[in-house]
Parts: sequence; C-alpha cells; structure tokens
Amino acid sequence: MAALSDYAENLLLNFILTGAGSAPSNLYLGLYTTAPNDAGGGTELSGNGYSRQAITFNTASGTGGTTDNSNVTSFTASGGDFGNIVALGIFDAQTSGNLLWHGAIATNKTVYSGDSIQFAAGSIDLTIA
Repeated sequence: MAALSDYAENLLLNFILTGAGSAPSNLYLGLYTTAPNDAGGGTELSGNGYSRQAITFNTASGTGGTTDNSNVTSFTASGGDFGNIVALGIFDAQTSGNLLWHGAIATNKTVYSGDSIQFAAGSIDLTIA
C-alpha cells in the first residue's frame, strides 16, 4: 500500500523515539469508493452488508522494510451494490478508530449486490522505506 496516515506516522515516531504508545491489538481492512489521503477523508463504504474485516500480517524481515497480509480477507455486498472500489485502508478498529495505511488497489472493481471482493493472503503489501 502506498502510504502511512499522519496518525500512524506520529504513532511510529513516538513509539520508536520515546517509547510512547503501543501497537493496535487488532487490524481491520476497509474499502473506499473515493481514496483517502494521509489526513484521512475519502469515502469509505457503508451499508449493504459492509463492515471492515479483520486482517493479519506476516512479520517483516529482510532488507526491504516490507510485509504482506497473512490471511484471506473477503467482503460481500448484500441488499445493494458496494459501487466502484478504488482504494483500501488499514484501521485500528472495526468501526471509527484511526486510519493507519491507505493506498489504491491495482485494478478498480465494481461490486454489485451478491458479489464479493476478496484479497488473497500475500496480496496486500505494506512497505516502509
């Protein structure tokens, strides 16, 4: 994914440099029809069976500062369309909470009622460089 949010940048700096703060106990994947930026914003889906889904990540290793998701994550539209998905966000809560990472998906996908969008294990890469 493309970028850390402003919130996550501060969290990381404070944790590394002062020991303040802590890692979120759970992470959740969210979908957007309008991409957020580092400050947040964008248009996250709502309704039609949508809710953020739990996501886990592998331990980063090597020299690239990269990790990827370790579980399959799926969303299914029910009772209406999700619309055209253009971006993802990683959050520290299933509802509300803080945006941590965000980025565009490789190919936009329109999700109609009854359709699903799925992200395979290893398909969401996070990098700090």
